[in-house]
Amino acid sequence: MKILVINAGSTTLKYQLIDTDNEQVLAKGLCERIFLDGQIKLDHPKTGEKILIREDMPDHGVALKIVIRELLDPEHGALSSLDEIDAVGHRVVHGGETFSSSVLVNDRVLTEIEAVSDLAPLHNPANLLGIRACMDLMPGVPNVAVFDTAFHQTMPEKAYMYGIPYRFYEKYKIRKYGFHGTSHSFVSQEAARFLDKPVEETKIIVCHLGGGASVTAVKGGKSVDTSMGLTPLEGLIMGTRSGSLDPAVLQFIGDKEKLSFDEVLNILNKESGLYGLSGLSSDMRDIDAGVEEGNPRAKLAFDAFCYQIIKTIGAYAAAMNGVDLIAFTAGIGEWDSNVRKEIIGSLTYLGLTLDDEANEKCGFAHLITTPDSKVKCAVIPTNEELAIARETLKYAFQNGN
Repeated sequence: MKILVINAGSTTLKYQLIDTDNEQVLAKGLCERIFLDGQIKLDHPKTGEKILIREDMPDHGVALKIVIRELLDPEHGALSSLDEIDAVGHRVVHGGETFSSSVLVNDRVLTEIEAVSDLAPLHNPANLLGIRACMDLMPGVPNVAVFDTAFHQTMPEKAYMYGIPYRFYEKYKIRKYGFHGTSHSFVSQEAARFLDKPVEETKIIVCHLGGGASVTAVKGGKSVDTSMGLTPLEGLIMGTRSGSLDPAVLQFIGDKEKLSFDEVLNILNKESGLYGLSGLSSDMRDIDAGVEEGNPRAKLAFDAFCYQIIKTIGAYAAAMNGVDLIAFTAGIGEWDSNVRKEIIGSLTYLGLTLDDEANEKCGFAHLITTPDSKVKCAVIPTNEELAIARETLKYAFQNGN
């Protein structure tokens, strides 16, 4: 079957067309600068040539129409007819407590996704636009919503509750939700193969390290704790996000700088993290270069980023009463050997030893600890689009569809 995977961000729309019979990617691309002077980047399905098309995209509906047009293009398209698309899978950032698994979309589901949109105001409305546009363009084709938060709905209360008056949970569902769930689920399943065990018998810590970063404790194939919270701002230091801090910092900065609460939150989301600490960049590649050049603030950003991950891994090993494997994934986790070396070098108490030669290799699934290590570490590339396609195949044809 051919499944179209749609990942609609606040100003972007990524897509892949996947043949689930062999899990081959038939086409992929990225729409950028939606609402502005848009552009779409795509790969020619036969030659692999990079194609760039500049075209205004006033909203996600127009962006999706351009995607469909390019998929049907006689020169570089991968489809001869929309009838070849069997189902569409959509990444939806926040499902609140309503959704603990992927779900076949209907009017009730759309209403419930909209109802929790205040928990992800930049992303859920864009996700909904993508779903509705597909329903309009391809009537009768099943659409499946795959939630970033669903994988973490197995966390126990003691892990997801905040120490605030319980009435705020009852009234507004304020609690830890976690994100990157599709990635954490996919990588933990792949990690079990390195242990040669059923995932139900494993204790795995997944480090999804990119511009956004989170760590998840996966016990028996289920999320039992994760570093992101009500929003993706909590947890680790990230590219431009501050991560966890004393809540009083918000009031302190606001009072001193005469800023509104929203303005302070904007600083914590967009001007902090690696970028804020280094004054250089939010990209770890630039931070690495700065460290090499002897830039002290680049070194500070690098050290602080790694330190938060080291602490979180230690906490999750304690929470699970042990760990079998630590997996590194996403842009930094898969490609930055310096970060992995720094982190693993502080975890020797767990009984692991870094294989320096293996660690220098990046971008494919492999172990980076020595054979005698009691705890294994591995690089495992994430594949959220494939995970969404698998979920879509699983849920798309329920209820007679």
